[in-house]
Parts: sequence; C-alpha cells; structure tokens
Amino acid sequence: MPILSIFFGIVIRMWHDDHPPPHIHVEYQGFEALVDIKTGQVSKGRLPAKVAAIVNEWCHNHEHELLANWEKAQSFEPLERIRGADYD
Repeated sequence: MPILSIFFGIVIRMWHDDHPPPHIHVEYQGFEALVDIKTGQVSKGRLPAKVAAIVNEWCHNHEHELLANWEKAQSFEPLERIRGADYD
C-alpha cells in the first residue's frame, strides 16, 4: 500500500482500487484507522485524540491532493506524495 505522507510518526497510506467512500489508512504507534477524506473524521478504527485532530486538519488542508490521489488509485496509477503537517 503506497505511503502518501509521514509526519510526527503518523503514516498515511492509500490502497489502489479501494472501496468507497474516499478514505486514507492512518497508522500511529500501533493504532490504525480509516479516515474519510472529505470530513477528516475516523470512520473505522481508533486514533489518540491529538493524532485524530492533526490528521483531521491535514485532510482539510490537502483535500484536493487526496481526492486526486484517490482518483489515480481507482485507475491503478502511481500516487503522489503529499507534504506532511510537519512540512517534511
């Protein structure tokens, strides 16, 4: 599963040809969650509150890039890396 971004120890991934709605897979220190791209909310799994807040804001700031990657993923095209919340 391609990594889109890593910041503050948070790993953001997206699968090719994944099920709707558009979402990302988030991992942080043993926690795993699916996060809806459009709302930034955890839809499945669990994240610590601070991590969920950081990911939520990051999703809102990069919604267009995430949705563009979602479209590429549906067509099995290479995905683009996205700058992390720590600007790395």
